[in-house]
Amino acid sequence: MSVNLINPATETVFRTIELTPDSELESILTRMRLAQQAWRDVPVEQRAEICKQFVGAFRAMKESVALDLTRQMGKPLNQSRGEVNTMLDRAETMIRLAPGALQDDLLPPKEKFRRFVRHEPLGIVLDIPAWNYPLLIAVNVIVPALLAGNAVVIKHSRLTPLCGDAFAEAFRKTNLPADLVASIHVGHDTVRRLIDERAVDFVSFTGSVEGGRQVYQWASSQLLDMGLELGGKDPALVCEDANFTFAMENTVDGAFYNAGQSCCAVERIYVMRPLFSRFVDAYVAEVEKYKVGHPEDGATTMGPLAQRKAIDFLEAQIADAVGKGARVLTGGRRLPGPGYYFQPTVLVDVDHSMSVMMEESFGPVIGIMPVDSEDEAVRLMNDSPYGLTASIWTEDAARGEALAHRTAAGTVYLNRCDYLDPELAWVGIKDSGHGCTLSHLGFRYLTRPKSFHIRTKL
Repeated sequence: MSVNLINPATETVFRTIELTPDSELESILTRMRLAQQAWRDVPVEQRAEICKQFVGAFRAMKESVALDLTRQMGKPLNQSRGEVNTMLDRAETMIRLAPGALQDDLLPPKEKFRRFVRHEPLGIVLDIPAWNYPLLIAVNVIVPALLAGNAVVIKHSRLTPLCGDAFAEAFRKTNLPADLVASIHVGHDTVRRLIDERAVDFVSFTGSVEGGRQVYQWASSQLLDMGLELGGKDPALVCEDANFTFAMENTVDGAFYNAGQSCCAVERIYVMRPLFSRFVDAYVAEVEKYKVGHPEDGATTMGPLAQRKAIDFLEAQIADAVGKGARVLTGGRRLPGPGYYFQPTVLVDVDHSMSVMMEESFGPVIGIMPVDSEDEAVRLMNDSPYGLTASIWTEDAARGEALAHRTAAGTVYLNRCDYLDPELAWVGIKDSGHGCTLSHLGFRYLTRPKSFHIRTKL
């Protein structure tokens, strides 16, 4: 059975892929299970050298992968090239961290005994990445899982399946033993069957809250561990002592880069009232500089959304807000003609009774509210079912850190936003997720601790 991939810039078919037959899938997993039993005994330093080969192989594929990425989900081509570069940097960071993160934990000496904890691989990791950053999200699991001694089966999003294929192709160009990485094209029913039959040992899912809850229910019924990253409604607080231009420009970029299709995009902004009017005027002027257009045009700064249904959702959010008293200062409409294009949109006179301030937009729409105190700002930032990231903008570092301590999020930035540092743990709270990727801590979720309690003398 074949599936057509639709280019969101043109709404035309640009590639057709074949679904993975059930008979082939069973064979793939059987071979992976055998291959992983040998791979787990390969020293981590040797695994790291092979992953370094992957970096080189993928870098050589950069242009073709970037173009495929753009044609799958609409990201401007320059941003797709940037995603390849960032993905490779992230892989190199995890390769560098692996030997220390995976070494045995030695306990203090005890007479007649030697005691340590070893971090052993889980087996086969099923990675289900999202389409919005299809290389960055995938690498968070694929490379660390291999470094930890696991095999990885990639079931990429239906919108970006070629990205999973690109990982598998790059690893085929290395000295990685066969059958340790596979890219499969299957539907939700097959994913559930893999979980129900315990054909895999760990599941990583990035996507919607609804989808995450469904997969989590399947996995928990089989007592399988899993990691979840489920998005956010990430707030920014601009204090009156912020570097004005820097904060304005960066929160615009943080809200509208990749057409706002980022789990950690800025989705709501709170501005201390003395700065509010000036900030909004400057913000709108900066947003209106965006050039929405075909993603393969070098002058384009914002391409189409990845799916038509996203436009319908954004229009409904904006209509809800306007119906409750909000004002649209710029944007607010889909563009005519083919392609899933939507104007970058700024709203004011918003409040938390409106969907646009409470439910993830995942698109180029931002609401801006004034606040009168730090307490009000913290209360509003924390008034959310999500908790992935938040950003605070002030030139007083002590003030910023104190506010960060009070903010409910997995990552809090000071004078930065919409960024992922691979040396820091990537975590979410509440509906934003469960588990951890990246940093030395990310390896803990792709291994299991095994205690060695050895009597050395009788």
